[in-house]
Amino acid sequence: MNIALIGYGRMGKTIERIALERGHTIALIIDQGEEMTPENTKGVDVAIEFTVPSAVLKNLDFLAKHQIPTVCGTTGWLENYQEVKAKFEKNGSFLYASNFSLGVNLFFQLNEILAKTMGRFPSYKTELEEIHHTLKLDAPSGTAITLAEGVIENTSYNAWELSEDNMKYRTSGKENLPIQAFRIPDVPGTHTVRYTSEVDDIEIKHTAHSREGFALGAVVAAEFIHDKKGIFQMKDVLGIQ
Repeated sequence: MNIALIGYGRMGKTIERIALERGHTIALIIDQGEEMTPENTKGVDVAIEFTVPSAVLKNLDFLAKHQIPTVCGTTGWLENYQEVKAKFEKNGSFLYASNFSLGVNLFFQLNEILAKTMGRFPSYKTELEEIHHTLKLDAPSGTAITLAEGVIENTSYNAWELSEDNMKYRTSGKENLPIQAFRIPDVPGTHTVRYTSEVDDIEIKHTAHSREGFALGAVVAAEFIHDKKGIFQMKDVLGIQ
């Protein structure tokens, strides 16, 4: 495949290396301050977009307009997801994931299964915690939001809420699911879903050791969608029901 890398930070460079190792060609690199044009995207089979919330919508608009299959890993823009989805439904293929790691997507599935069980036991209160490197701009992370949505769909919580102190939610009776977000240097990503009661705690946790898993998943997703039409998720790529 001829791949366009939209965003060339640490993740983009890791994706580049893995894509080359898997026999693909990097046809275009768009770094900060550069723009896509009909000329420089000619011959691109698929775009992998990892930028920042302030740039992502403009990038996705161009890619949809020019019918370039797109894998997007930028988070912090999902209030516009339906609008973006509609553009790609008319013009090609699109896959967004808050996290492309195989392990994280299995963790998403485990989270939903556990939430379905724990939702029947209201004595347990739920809280989420996420830790990322200090260069991550959005909080909570897209991964934490996906985990929260998996809990909300299967329990009595109405919405998630960013919290500096989860304890107040345990005693206030609020129906919002608290998320704590921490930023610590050189942490690729750690996510914990915790169920607490007066007598015990239950938790599941995913700890990433590097960006390798995220980058590999993005390339595999690009391989999956480049010759397809439609809107996809990592569940489609991995065959998870």
